[in-house]
Amino acid sequence: MVNSATATVSELPAETIDFAHRVFQAARAGNSELLLAAIDAGLPVNLTNDKGNTLLMLAAYAGHTELTRELLKRDADPNRLNDLGQSMIAGAVFKAHDDVVRALAEKGADPRLGAPNAIQAAHMFGRKELMEILGTREGDIDAEVPTPPSALHS
Repeated sequence: MVNSATATVSELPAETIDFAHRVFQAARAGNSELLLAAIDAGLPVNLTNDKGNTLLMLAAYAGHTELTRELLKRDADPNRLNDLGQSMIAGAVFKAHDDVVRALAEKGADPRLGAPNAIQAAHMFGRKELMEILGTREGDIDAEVPTPPSALHS
């Protein structure tokens, strides 16, 4: 019997690996029925894949607002960073999923986590409408953060 708390991926049964692939794909595809049933049956809501992406991160990045809200209701951590140091709220800003950004912000996602962080991403992509939602303060944007050409002429 494999101890799942200490098993390496190579020690896990093939059906466990297949199931993990299905739930991560469900997060990307917005398959709430499969994903939420698995979580409600005991799958860890903050499960990460081999790149450190959580189920919430994948759902948020893909723009699945309602699934994002449901995962947050089940205590998914909106402040987890993946292995590249990226935050899900910055990813949602990058992908222009404004409703996901709002859902994450409402549940306490820190817009200053990650590199680039959500505030920097909103600035770099000229997303002025998100700057207030993200709680931008003086000093959040320094000279190191590129300013979009459209903002230079306003």
